Amino acid sequence: MSMKTHSFLAILSLLSITLPLAIASDPSPLQDFCIGVNTPTDGVFVNGKFCKDPELATADDFFFSGLDMARNTESSPVGSNVTAVNVNQIPGLNTLGISLVRIDYGVNGQNPPHTHPRATEILVVQEGTLFVGFVSSFPENRLFNKTLNKGDVFVFPEGLIHFQSNVGKTPAVAFAALSSQNPGVILIANTVFGSKPPIDPNVLARTFQLDPKVIMDLQTKFGS
Repeated sequence: MSMKTHSFLAILSLLSITLPLAIASDPSPLQDFCIGVNTPTDGVFVNGKFCKDPELATADDFFFSGLDMARNTESSPVGSNVTAVNVNQIPGLNTLGISLVRIDYGVNGQNPPHTHPRATEILVVQEGTLFVGFVSSFPENRLFNKTLNKGDVFVFPEGLIHFQSNVGKTPAVAFAALSSQNPGVILIANTVFGSKPPIDPNVLARTFQLDPKVIMDLQTKFGS
């Protein structure tokens, strides 16, 4: 086999490795920013938003205030309150692939099992003690969990079910960054039992090995 043939095969092998990686990743931005607006006034549609004319951009397009303020957790059935700071709160986040949340937990409060379909999450505890964890995908279903105190950091991989629970004797606060301008959230119980229209109770009864009457009761609780 000639040297040229060896070189050609080597290039093909390299491309077979690198091209799938390039296709799977987000494209690089082609401009400094794309401030998201909801009306197409001579705009370009990017990542679910129209781009504002960059000449009309102001500092307020990249600004949010108030994450220092504690949120009410008493009215929440799970005892927590999530304050999102994503592209819907900061239009300048459009195309930048990052967002932030503040989570307040009452005593015994929790951020129940959920997933973010479009983002990895990195969480830092500001106050209190949290028990956190995530579960790997089927068939392993391996639980990774840790008790976190002030200043501790934990990572939840993209798409995996995860949770946080306040196990301290005082309210807790955490901040989390997510690798998407709009990571989305799927609350497991709300999604399964609160879908519209409801999933056939017999399907869920078979899935969870429960009486259909129990399923219908759960659908009543989560379907409101």
